[in-house]
Amino acid sequence: MSGTPARQAAPLRQWTTWAPLVAVAVLAACWGRDLPGPAVAVVGLCLIGSVLAAVHHAEVVAHRVGEPFGSLVLAVAVTVIEVGLIVMLMAGGGDKASTYARDTVFAAFMITCNGIVGLSLLVATLRTRTTVFNAEGSGGALATVTTLAAMTLVLPAFTTGHPGPEFTGVQLAFAAVASLCLYGLFVAVQTVRHRDYFLPVTRDGAPAGPGDHAPPPTARETWWSLGLLVVALVAVVGNAKLVSPSIESGVETAGLPNAVVGVVIALMVLLPETLAAVRAARRDRVQTSLNLAYGSAIASIGLTIPAIALASVWLSGPLVLGLGPLHLVLLALTAAVSALTVVPGRATLLQGGVHLVLFAAFVFLSFSP
Repeated sequence: MSGTPARQAAPLRQWTTWAPLVAVAVLAACWGRDLPGPAVAVVGLCLIGSVLAAVHHAEVVAHRVGEPFGSLVLAVAVTVIEVGLIVMLMAGGGDKASTYARDTVFAAFMITCNGIVGLSLLVATLRTRTTVFNAEGSGGALATVTTLAAMTLVLPAFTTGHPGPEFTGVQLAFAAVASLCLYGLFVAVQTVRHRDYFLPVTRDGAPAGPGDHAPPPTARETWWSLGLLVVALVAVVGNAKLVSPSIESGVETAGLPNAVVGVVIALMVLLPETLAAVRAARRDRVQTSLNLAYGSAIASIGLTIPAIALASVWLSGPLVLGLGPLHLVLLALTAAVSALTVVPGRATLLQGGVHLVLFAAFVFLSFSP
């Protein structure tokens, strides 16, 4: 990108600048109000525009800072705001709020580890038949995801200190600290100590080049996109909160399980990462796609559980984290299939299809348990 005045002024005329700003303005105008059908439709359009703008600005930042920092920026930004959304839903959700954190975090786990991974592998292998990635980095990320999921979503279903699938206060504090420490350790390994494990590779195992012949954006353009990325993500989560009452009402009217609300919200919030991962896969940079998928899952659990544990100090009501038998089976199957996908360091259309079938099973069984 050129640093000429014409190029510097161009962002002010781009839709990726105005879409998140308009979405935030709509968010401010509609916040705290009961929205009629047409207003919900407008909010939905703003949500879609913000998602597409977030993907654009995340790619600008990623082009400047390189991998794996670019994937980390989007994953952390989305997750931090996702945590805020979960806390808001729990604060105003009444009796149904006790399972919001569990349902949303597990939905994020299944969306990232099966939906995003499966779609990325499918897109890449349709073009190249076989796609390659770094098994060391992806395997370490998968081990971190699996440990976090088991420690925070599986163990509460088996502990005996509290009746029901809940942690005691001390157990919740331990899980929160352990999750935060494990997340910090993963970030240190990914970005400093073993950064090369998370870089895209060629078919002979050598590090791939930048993959984009365009010059990197200037520092000014990068900071501009970073600011708009934050604005776009705020608009995504805020507008998702605005449409959530309509979602809850529709779920209740249709007689669907309450967990569907968490699934739908997680799908909306993770749209930016999904689109970014698919675009990377189309360029045969599946390692970037896996960084986004597993990094998002790690951030979703490693940051959400400590935040919810802290929020539970002033939030009333129980905090149910333990999964039921059906979801425990899906989690175990996902962990096993993911290990078989990641260990060889290469994948075909079959692996992508298997992950997508697992994701489809999760979505279907969420609506029809």
